[in-house]
Amino acid sequence: MQIPQIRMQSQSAQIAMETRQARQLIQQPNAELRIEQPQAEMEIRTTPSRLTIDQSQAWEDMNIKSVFRSIEENSQRASQDLLAGIARVSREGDEMIEIHTGRNVIVEQAKRKANPPPADVNITWVPSPFSVKIHYTPGKTDIQFDTNKPVINVRTQNPNISYQPGDVYISLKQRNSLNIDFVK
Repeated sequence: MQIPQIRMQSQSAQIAMETRQARQLIQQPNAELRIEQPQAEMEIRTTPSRLTIDQSQAWEDMNIKSVFRSIEENSQRASQDLLAGIARVSREGDEMIEIHTGRNVIVEQAKRKANPPPADVNITWVPSPFSVKIHYTPGKTDIQFDTNKPVINVRTQNPNISYQPGDVYISLKQRNSLNIDFVK
C-alpha cells in the first residue's frame, strides 16, 4: 500500500542590489594674499662730546706767557713795588724824625739795607701739579623710531564642490516559488 505523499519544493526569492558610489570633488583655490611692510621711521640726534684742555697755567709756570699777560703781570708788580717803595721811604722818613731822641737811625737803616733777609728758596715742580685743566662733557645720542604695522590684504576663494549622489538599484533576481506535488 502506498501512502500518498505530499512533496513540496520551494525556491527562495533573491534580491539583486546594484550600487553606484557617490562621488564628491572639492577643489579649494588658493587665497590671494598681499603683504606690505612699510619701513620703520628712525631719527637719530647726537650732541657731540666736548673736550677742553687749558694749559695756560702750565705755560705760565714755565714763564712762557703771552705778551699781554707779561705786560699785565709786570705792570701789577711794578705798581706793588712802587707802593712798597713809597711805604718804605715814608717809614724811613718817620724814623729820621726821631733822630733827636738819640737813637742811631741812620746806622739801623744801613744795617737793614746791607743785610736784607734771605730770599725764600723752595723746590717747585715746573709746571706745577694739576696746572693743566681738563674738562670733558660726554656727548648724547637720542634715537627715536616709529614702527609701521604690516598691511595685509587677504581675499579668500570659495571652494568648488561637485557632488554626484550615489544610487542603489534593487531588483528581484529570482522569484520565490512553491511547488506542491501529491504523489499516490
